[in-house]
Amino acid sequence: MNVKKWWAYICIFFLIGTGVGNSRTDMSADLARAGLDPQESPQVEFITAEELKAQIAKNQPLTIIDVRSNYGSGNDERKIAGAFHVKLRRLRSRLAFAPLKDAPRDRQVVTYCACPSDEASIRAAQLLIEAGFKRVRVLRGGWVAWQKVNGQLT
Repeated sequence: MNVKKWWAYICIFFLIGTGVGNSRTDMSADLARAGLDPQESPQVEFITAEELKAQIAKNQPLTIIDVRSNYGSGNDERKIAGAFHVKLRRLRSRLAFAPLKDAPRDRQVVTYCACPSDEASIRAAQLLIEAGFKRVRVLRGGWVAWQKVNGQLT
């Protein structure tokens, strides 16, 4: 084997190795870019899909935030009725704009994602608590749990 082929194989191997070693899901990449750790405090409270469904049916005042990544939502553009989508890495900056800017800090806020352990929605809830929101809860089981209870979608 000549030196040029040998060098080309080494370069290709290196590029493939570093690409695979650095691959992440969109959600974990969002967490990393934002410098966020879902295990950090403050602690958050959870709400079940059944409880949220009942509150929506009673028209209780809620702010519902969908923090699913493009990876987590796939090509599914549906979301929980009344929810709005915010990328986790942009949530802190979105606090300066409507609807979050104008949302009463004592209104119940529910975050959800499609993560296996609700990581993105937990971190979103922590950011909202740090921003002064008083009643923030995470939808336990997120998008999957909501679909299982046949919750309202838009």
